[in-house]
Amino acid sequence: MKLSAKSDYAARAVVGLARHYQSGESLRVEDLAAEQGIPPNYLVQILIELKSQQIVKSVRGKEGGYLLARPPAEITMADVLRCVHGQVFDSPALSDPLCPPELRAAWEKLQKAVDETASGITFQKLLDQSADKEKMYYI
Repeated sequence: MKLSAKSDYAARAVVGLARHYQSGESLRVEDLAAEQGIPPNYLVQILIELKSQQIVKSVRGKEGGYLLARPPAEITMADVLRCVHGQVFDSPALSDPLCPPELRAAWEKLQKAVDETASGITFQKLLDQSADKEKMYYI
């Protein structure tokens, strides 16, 4: 299974916005792009998709930009992947009547496992892991 750069960039954008969620301030596309290493023009397209799924929202005006539409604890990796790809995991075999039933069952099991794992990863958990790592110090 190979995810696209688009899914990586979408997740980076959400992480970047999640880091600024508590302040309530929106981030400009240029600042978010620079902070997360995402091409600005591509980021705009991704943010529009994320906005259509109520993952982010935009603020107009001089102080405008983007911010999360809901708390990071309520946004999962599965939400972002579904927004970008439609399915977290998909295989043509799942709808192919010629696919042997035992193989289709294996694909369904894999689909369920990937979906459950992605649904269990919230952006708040990612922020918490990052904060825990920063608290550690090494001798």
